[in-house]
Amino acid sequence: MAEDDRRTADYLVRGLTESGHIVDRVDDGETALAMAVEGIYDALVVDRKLPGIDGVTLVRRLRRRDRRMLVLMLSGIATTTDRVEGLQAGCDDYMAKPYSFGELLARLEALGRRSDRSRHRAVLRVGDLELDTELRTVSRAGRVIELQRREYLLLEQLLRHAGQVVTRSMLLEAAWTYDFEARGHIVDMHIHRLRQKIDDGFECRLIHTVTGAGYTVREPDAATAQT
Repeated sequence: MAEDDRRTADYLVRGLTESGHIVDRVDDGETALAMAVEGIYDALVVDRKLPGIDGVTLVRRLRRRDRRMLVLMLSGIATTTDRVEGLQAGCDDYMAKPYSFGELLARLEALGRRSDRSRHRAVLRVGDLELDTELRTVSRAGRVIELQRREYLLLEQLLRHAGQVVTRSMLLEAAWTYDFEARGHIVDMHIHRLRQKIDDGFECRLIHTVTGAGYTVREPDAATAQT
């Protein structure tokens, strides 16, 4: 989220977090653009008036790199001309201030449902492991697996990059806030607990360590070692 008004930002971060979203907040356009093009976010909520580069310019530059990220613009400027400019720049939706948080959340969820991005697939599967991103449920071989919130987020990140190496930095960004100060082997500890829930009791392990790099989830027939 890119919002330079701290009071507004705190209100939105609190509401989105309580609704189950992971939110990073910045207060200038340059930083927001740099983070957005990393490709680790589902959506961008951006204020039109930002220090550095304004919201419309930010979105135009973002669209040169990423045409699929969901963008919701917030603005105190609400004329028809301004709305059209924002939408033509590449915003998926445009809300005028003041607004209710309930409407903002509903619009974000509606954008997510309409999105045809592969990362928004309803069900992610590897072998007999399934993660339903809408119901937020996980099962393996038909057996429901209860995960804590961060375990779920780590598994979702691994499944969205199935067969690829997911670094510890990517996992940290997926399950913790941007300003979180990682201590010790916190990612490894959470992955260890996740493995116990996902792999213990099954003949084939799905979560594998890539030495010196991170972790990966692979199809059983692609796994050459029980790591």
